[in-house]
Amino acid sequence: MAEIIIAGIMRAAAFSPNHIGNDAAIFNLVADQLRKRGCVVNIYSEEQLAAGKVTEKIVVNMCREQRSIQTLQAMEDDGAIVINSGYGIENCTRERMARILMGRNIPYPESIIVNTNEAISSALAKAGITQCWVKRGDFHTMHKEDVSFARHPQEAQELLQEYFMRGITRAVINRHIPGELVKFYGIRGTNFFYWFNPMGGNTAAECTQTVNFDQERLIAISRRAADEMDIDIYGGDCIVSPDGTITMIDFNDWPSFAPCRAQAAPLIARRIISIIRQHESVEK
Repeated sequence: MAEIIIAGIMRAAAFSPNHIGNDAAIFNLVADQLRKRGCVVNIYSEEQLAAGKVTEKIVVNMCREQRSIQTLQAMEDDGAIVINSGYGIENCTRERMARILMGRNIPYPESIIVNTNEAISSALAKAGITQCWVKRGDFHTMHKEDVSFARHPQEAQELLQEYFMRGITRAVINRHIPGELVKFYGIRGTNFFYWFNPMGGNTAAECTQTVNFDQERLIAISRRAADEMDIDIYGGDCIVSPDGTITMIDFNDWPSFAPCRAQAAPLIARRIISIIRQHESVEK
């Protein structure tokens, strides 16, 4: 097999809120693993990608800037191998994600999608939604205020007005689901899957006192979401209700894998090489 030359695109700091170090750590570990497997990995920033500095035909990236996504999509359309896909990354923007998950019957909170300059009291009342989460809909989360809890419809309206004043045009409003948070990480095409409860542990034994659910169902839901969203390296958040019901509330392209990066990095590298070989096989 010919030498594999890869462009590695780091995530812009603005899109790593509270995770700049963790995002860089997993990306550098994966780059090192690829090099150990004989690949050449040239590292770029999102700014360099947008400036046309990237000419490699294989791109491994953590991009989230809108212009970066558009560039990645153009490269894919021109025959480049892009992991994660620029189209998949775009699917992870909040409004698109909500529409895809709800449209594919993946468990997701009842939601309304609105313009930030509109009145929402009647829509919330019609849906029977009181406590809710107001989330930036037009793009990826950049600040902690892009996801905000509202205790009642009036507070939700005030949050929406704040979004409008910040120049955010669209929002997704999720019904609040009582329960416990479970975070997960996965790699499509592998058996790797890691979950943990921030208030407990990351095994059934450790979490018995705080959260109890069907782990195999969580894995199945997450892998199906990865397929529907077209994301190979993924993570997300679920709420487990007291009765064990699992509801996905977020799905992310290439998260930090912070609690499991040492285990994940070799498998991410292996998945990347597998995708490259699949493309080469198709081209022959």
